[in-house]
Amino acid sequence: MKWLLVGIFVVLSLGIIGCGQSEVTSENSSLPNDMNKKSTKTIEFKDIDDKTAFLIALDDASVPQDNAYNIKIEKDEDGNIPIYDIEFETNYGDYDYEIAIEDGSIIGADYEVDENWFDRLGGSPVTIDEAKQIVHEKVLNAPIDTIEIWKKSSNGRDYYEGKLSFNNIKYEFEIDSSTGIIYDWNADLE
Repeated sequence: MKWLLVGIFVVLSLGIIGCGQSEVTSENSSLPNDMNKKSTKTIEFKDIDDKTAFLIALDDASVPQDNAYNIKIEKDEDGNIPIYDIEFETNYGDYDYEIAIEDGSIIGADYEVDENWFDRLGGSPVTIDEAKQIVHEKVLNAPIDTIEIWKKSSNGRDYYEGKLSFNNIKYEFEIDSSTGIIYDWNADLE
């Protein structure tokens, strides 16, 4: 009985993999041939869909789903990595994300929050060490001592500016010191 179940599982798995190959190849026909071959391995079962990628972007940006509009999600690639290119707007900022299809990792992000919304969005004042901790929580596993951050002022409002390089991604950011809100965030694959 055990071998019968294993045999059925193998046959079904091969059928599913075969179906997945034709889908991936037709959707990614603009990719180089070696990318199409990589995409058809069984690792495909770990691939995320566009809805999951969108939720990852919303979570990273701390934006409730009902605040997002003008949502655009397209398949693309960055440095031979298949990605979802996600764009959306809110009343307080514009957001662009690149989410790896294979595992849902964020390989690119760019957003800016309108300074006029800081007080409406809430938050509380943060020190430079607390600002480092905010970045550390956003980029998990990054050593906190590699986060460079300094205090600046513009138009009578204090903020923290900083940068971090971790896992082949370069981050640059600005954090409002009165609310702890990251209002300018860039993450680019190096």
